[in-house]
Amino acid sequence: MKVLVVEDSPPTRDLLTRSLRGAGIDVVCAARVNTGLEKATEADFDVIVLDLMLPDGDGLDLCREVRALGINTPILCLTARGEVADRVAGLDSGADDYLKKPFALAELHARLRALARRRGAASPGILEGGSIRIDFGARRLSRGGDPVPLTDREWRILELLSSRQNLVVERAEILAAVWHDDSPSAAESLDVILSRLRRKLGGAEAAFVIRTIRGAGVVFERKP
Repeated sequence: MKVLVVEDSPPTRDLLTRSLRGAGIDVVCAARVNTGLEKATEADFDVIVLDLMLPDGDGLDLCREVRALGINTPILCLTARGEVADRVAGLDSGADDYLKKPFALAELHARLRALARRRGAASPGILEGGSIRIDFGARRLSRGGDPVPLTDREWRILELLSSRQNLVVERAEILAAVWHDDSPSAAESLDVILSRLRRKLGGAEAAFVIRTIRGAGVVFERKP
C-alpha cells in the first residue's frame, strides 16, 4: 500500500510515518495544501490521509481540488473537529472517511486497509441465481420476477459484500464504508439491515445468502 500523509504537525506526522512504515506501507509526506496537491498529482496513491487544519488553508479545499482534477484516491480526513456538521462537510467535499483526533493507530490502520480494498473492489454487474436477479448498475433486485425495493444503505452494503463474494468482510469495514461511524447505534443499524437483506433475498431458501461469521465479519455467497 502507498499512502500520502498531509499533516503539518511534525510529532503527528512522524508518529504516522513510523507506524505506517512499520506495517510495510510506503509513505510520502506533505505539510501544506500546496505541497499536498503537488504530491497527489505526481504519483498514484492507495489512500490519502489528510489533516484538515493546515497552515496555508483548509484541508477540505485540498480535498475539493483533488476531486476537481479527477483523482479518485480514497481520502481519510483527520481532525480535532468532530461535530456531525464537520463530518458532513468533509464527506460533501469528496472525502471517503473521517477520523477524529485523538485516535488509536490500530483503528487508523484498519480504516486505511478498508479504503484501499474498496478502491480495488467492483460490484459484479448482474447476479442471477434461483428466483433472484440483482442488477447493480440499475439498482434493481427482483425475486420471482417481482421487484424488491432496497434502501440506499441496503444497496451500499450489498454492493460491498458482493464485490468480495465468498470472502469475509469485517464489520468495522462495513461501518466505515457505509456509516463513517463505529458507534453502538451504527452497529445496531447494521444488524437490522443485514436481517432485512437476508429476508429480501429470500431467507433460508435463497440462492444468495449473507452469513455472519462470529468474531470475523460477514460473507456474501451463492449456494452450490
